[in-house]
Amino acid sequence: MKRYEWFVGLRYLRAKRSERFINVITLLSMSGVVLGVAALITVLAVMTGFRDELQRQILGVTSHVTIRSTVGNMGHYRQTLDQVTGVPGVMAAAPYIAVQGMVARQGVSAGLMVRGMDPGLEGAVSSLAANLVQGKLEEMPEFGIIPGRRLAERLHAELNDTVTLTVAVGAADSLKAQPRMQPFRIVGIFDSGMYEYDNAMAYIRLQDAQRLLEMSEAITGIELRTTTAEAAPMVAEAVRKRLGKGIWIQDWMEMNRNFFKVLQVQKTVLFVILLLVVLVAAFNIISSLIMVVMEKGKEIAILKTMGARSSGIMQIFVANGGVIGVVGTGIGTVFGLLLSWNLEALVQWIEQSFGVQLISGEVYFIDRLPAKVVTSDVLWVTGTSLAITLLATLYPAWRAARVDPVELLRHD
Repeated sequence: MKRYEWFVGLRYLRAKRSERFINVITLLSMSGVVLGVAALITVLAVMTGFRDELQRQILGVTSHVTIRSTVGNMGHYRQTLDQVTGVPGVMAAAPYIAVQGMVARQGVSAGLMVRGMDPGLEGAVSSLAANLVQGKLEEMPEFGIIPGRRLAERLHAELNDTVTLTVAVGAADSLKAQPRMQPFRIVGIFDSGMYEYDNAMAYIRLQDAQRLLEMSEAITGIELRTTTAEAAPMVAEAVRKRLGKGIWIQDWMEMNRNFFKVLQVQKTVLFVILLLVVLVAAFNIISSLIMVVMEKGKEIAILKTMGARSSGIMQIFVANGGVIGVVGTGIGTVFGLLLSWNLEALVQWIEQSFGVQLISGEVYFIDRLPAKVVTSDVLWVTGTSLAITLLATLYPAWRAARVDPVELLRHD
């Protein structure tokens, strides 16, 4: 644009005393853009952080790939274990047993998922060792148990306390299933950060689970750790081809597919809803520019009589509205980034200052509000905001360019 067009466009942003109402609408338009962009960046950062945190916590207690038999428990699993460890992309493999049960202590009982594992191999396929807040995985003794932190709190149990574990021996839907009770000593407590796991899961030794369930050398399945979490589907397919039929294989993405799809849909819906804030601000820009065109009609006519072209008049009002969009988007981006980077600390301060719990693990699976800023999300938000606000200037600018100087000036 030429210098006079920028000069006039920026000049029109500073309304006269008699045109202060237009100035108010302009400030409201810019504020709407700021709030819309800041809210979009913050919400997208929270949704991304929430997804990544859930993924981290899920992979903290589950493996990348799970192998099970299609006909029940897996017998003679050591041969299968040797086969899968040779598959490219498999970093580690470990057997496990999963069974539902009930744990009790001093009249307090709770249902839980009991997971039998090999203490020497489990640390290589899951993050259990890293999640331990008390005890050591390698020093797990016979008939020792490691419950989740919230489960231990429900039982009012601490390290070295004894709890009674009850499981059903035999098929759960069979009339021959018999309850089996066994005392266990708490030798550790884990905290994965995910409420569902910490509240209803406990680990015992694989040999103890086999003795308790009378499974001899059988297991429920095999867990695999791959080179990266994203490589799990490809490795699962390679394992499926090597083992052939009779084996059921699932990767962590497949097991949680619906959950992560819901998160993606929520992220998209929130983006569209909050984008409406920017659209409302764009309509305010249109309104303010139309009012400026009406107020400056005579000045536009004088500019045309002095030789200004219609394209130059359009550029004046595109510059006028564009400044609102660019400045609003810039301020909103800075504000949104600052809020996203400090959101978790801000939520903690509010909870401590007012004694309220904004994020409950029972409802949201996690008890904190993580936020992760992704460059592509920021670029999408700023690009969309700039496009909307610049498009909003075209109609008022076109109206200004169509002003007929003869019609406006002949009555003066």
